[in-house]
Amino acid sequence: MRKILLIILTISFSIVGFAQNTSTSNFDASLAKEMGADDYGMRKYVMAFLKKGPNRTADKEKAAELQKAHMENIGRLAKEGKLAIAGPFLDDGELRGIYIFNVETVAEAKKLTESDPAIKSGSLVMELHPWYGSAALGLVNKYHDQISKVKM
Repeated sequence: MRKILLIILTISFSIVGFAQNTSTSNFDASLAKEMGADDYGMRKYVMAFLKKGPNRTADKEKAAELQKAHMENIGRLAKEGKLAIAGPFLDDGELRGIYIFNVETVAEAKKLTESDPAIKSGSLVMELHPWYGSAALGLVNKYHDQISKVKM
């Protein structure tokens, strides 16, 4: 009896999965093109891991100024469409945050990271990796301001 139930469940989930995987009823060709999506709704990005750098200051005023400049740079990159997502990790480990750049090559992302005051100062260092993810990430910046009461 257990085997029969397991077979029925497996077949049921397979049919549901097949039906979901072949459906294109929600497909929007113009949006896919605008987002740079491939047939899977995906695209290339470059993911950056921001890590503690060798030149971290203990001076709270200087650290606050550097953080402000770092955040302004993030805002500029987002407005230019070069940055899909950015955010800090909430613990105090070596890994401080991530960026997901709307570029296809590590070389392009490296050039963008060089504009970050925290990178320039050595307070942060960046590790870059090519990444494949949902092209819908390009919509994050479009909607973020609409859900944010306080601007950074």
